[in-house]
Amino acid sequence: MIRLEAISKQHGGRILFLDASMAAFRGEKIGLVGPNGAGKSTIFRMIVRDEEPDSGNVLVEKRVAIGYFSQSVGEMRGRSVLEETIAGAGEVATVAHELHELELALADPANAADPAMLDKLVTRFGDVQHRFDELDGYGLESRAREILAGLGFEAGVIEHDVGALSGGWKMRTALARILLMQPDALLLDEPTNHLDIESILWLEGFLRSFEGALIMTSHDREFMNRLVTKIVEIDGGELTTYTGDYDFYERQCAVNAAQAEAQYARQQAMLAKEEAFIARFKARASHAAQVQSRVKKLDKIEKVEPPRRRHVVKFDFPQPPRSGDDVCKLAQVGKGYGAKRVYEEFDFVIRRRERWCVMGVNGAGKSTLLRLIAGETAPDAGTVALGGSVKLGYFAQHAMDLLDPARTVIETLEIAHPLASFGSLRTLAGAFDFSGDDVEKGVRILSGGERARLVLATMLFDPPNFLVLDEPTNHLDLATKDMLTKALADFEGTMIFVSHDRSVLRGLSNRVLEIGGPVGPRQYEGGYTEYVESTGYEAPGVRS
Repeated sequence: MIRLEAISKQHGGRILFLDASMAAFRGEKIGLVGPNGAGKSTIFRMIVRDEEPDSGNVLVEKRVAIGYFSQSVGEMRGRSVLEETIAGAGEVATVAHELHELELALADPANAADPAMLDKLVTRFGDVQHRFDELDGYGLESRAREILAGLGFEAGVIEHDVGALSGGWKMRTALARILLMQPDALLLDEPTNHLDIESILWLEGFLRSFEGALIMTSHDREFMNRLVTKIVEIDGGELTTYTGDYDFYERQCAVNAAQAEAQYARQQAMLAKEEAFIARFKARASHAAQVQSRVKKLDKIEKVEPPRRRHVVKFDFPQPPRSGDDVCKLAQVGKGYGAKRVYEEFDFVIRRRERWCVMGVNGAGKSTLLRLIAGETAPDAGTVALGGSVKLGYFAQHAMDLLDPARTVIETLEIAHPLASFGSLRTLAGAFDFSGDDVEKGVRILSGGERARLVLATMLFDPPNFLVLDEPTNHLDLATKDMLTKALADFEGTMIFVSHDRSVLRGLSNRVLEIGGPVGPRQYEGGYTEYVESTGYEAPGVRS
């Protein structure tokens, strides 16, 4: 369906692709991977003709409809969420609009009085109605409602002006619009960025049954593993295809790296041996022929390039001071917003070394609970008390907005930790992927992911013994997310967190608090893995 043949592309002085090729066929689900700035979004833009390659060809089969979801949704206002979703549904939306215009024209008395015009309108109405029926247009609104519900929209919200929504909910609307199109090929750039876990599970099911070609990027390892059957890696201007899921790709990369290291080492050993012989005997006339032969041999050998070593970020926590055994206690807590009661007479105790993940549908009160614990909001009734020797660290999405845009990365770290040495702060910055001159970047130009990394670096250098984390891995790439998860897994303090990333949930939790259910908050011994096994949470249609 889609082919990129020997494409080359350069942005400014940077070469993104050089004679690179890939293909996507009907039914394939492809994960596009590579470091930030490698050119993943450029591939999407070339496929939809928003950009052209400098050389080579981008070929899309005739009559193949492409749905492209990007992180830029454009202006949305003046229509309801439902109308906005339907308006972007491709041909069926265009046909629906024409059908509506023809209905108005047929109802116009002036047209009814003109037999020729009326005959023309009736004929056109029949043709358009037939095409509308072919496209299942009469089921369009019900499909739109189903998709919007799957992406977390409450029934009342979809009738309201889309312009009143936050940026994250507008992104969901844009995604719904693309899914409603029922295109032949889907290009999805980070589709899970603004979704909660309920919506991600729904989207997985939707995409698993999608029969066209799917090319996507995602920083969600488990989402990729559950969907993709092929990985296309962008590295050094090349596109390399691996058949399998993301975990297979990582294992194969490790095998390839080991083989490249071994091949390079063998050749280096051989070259050293030959050069040692030449150096030893080059002054001896009796060995002149042998020396000359070996010099010619070395000249003809095609040198193996040193293997490129992947940059792996690593951060080890300084271990925090010990807290008391009871870290936080909520007693008879009540909290509501207007008429909506989120918590009522809620009792909950967090003990040392426990790692609670908080589960619940959107709007159940997960972030509210974290704000109550962190002291960011007060309960309407009851008490929230921290235990003895507790040092709390709170990460929330709004923390990124509190960074001083006039500061650089390194200045931000220096202000947060004035007693730390410059070298240790540079090491810290490097662990969170601010290497070299990146430490001099101004906060005002940092991406969302870079801001999240900076906030986490600031908070974790002198770590609290009680971490309260609201979506800590949002916007992080896979490498940084893996680094943070491994570092937190070795953390000896206490933790309560919300995350929609199942790799993070599995890797960090040893307790589960489920809120928002019909029987009120429920606590589960064991972590997220045990929770899924006991409740069937990830099974299609099952939400305990």
